[in-house]
Amino acid sequence: MAAALNISLQDQLDRITQNTRALVQPERLAISEKATEDLFNTGIEDRTLKAGAQAPAFTLEDALTHKSVSSADLLALGPLVIKFFRGRWDPYCVTELEAWRELHTDLRRHGAIFVAISPQTTRQNNFTLEQHGLQYPLLSDPGATIADKFGIAHTIPQALRSYYQSILINIPFNNAGLSYHNATEASWRLPLPAVFVIDRTNTIVFAEGHADFRVRPEPSDILATLDQR
Repeated sequence: MAAALNISLQDQLDRITQNTRALVQPERLAISEKATEDLFNTGIEDRTLKAGAQAPAFTLEDALTHKSVSSADLLALGPLVIKFFRGRWDPYCVTELEAWRELHTDLRRHGAIFVAISPQTTRQNNFTLEQHGLQYPLLSDPGATIADKFGIAHTIPQALRSYYQSILINIPFNNAGLSYHNATEASWRLPLPAVFVIDRTNTIVFAEGHADFRVRPEPSDILATLDQR
């Protein structure tokens, strides 16, 4: 579904949360709620790279071209907006990616380059591009290695793995083409949903990510940051 431009992204995400609470059994929701609380209590948000820090360099495979894309090459073209997302299986991520699709013209007006990075395989990223008509690059970050350098990577705990399996979300397959039975720890790694804006000196000028996957940075805040550059 296309993002409605007159509704904030968070309002759209809150509707997903309301629908989920109406449809999913409370005891199932409690597993996800507990995992979110535990993740927050690890202090991961405090470890996320902040504005003023130098951004980690990266070279990752692009879903459309299957070629390597480097952060240095992207920054040569303009300020860089990096959206880390969990995967095409997450309706919150899909809604957010579609919201950014609708803002493609605004981003280009600011001279900014937008990329979305996930631990998904290039094949899964390609499916995401095609299904949602995305106009920006999707880059694959196996094992959330680059996400880790930004301070936002985490490993899904056992109880939540079982929960995802019970609702037929196969994260190891999505991330590494593996099954539940031969999944590696790396295939259970995810990033916090986060956005970083990096200026052409490779300095982070905006950084926001949340342990609660239902909360996302508002695109208008990112565009306002670009207005100030």
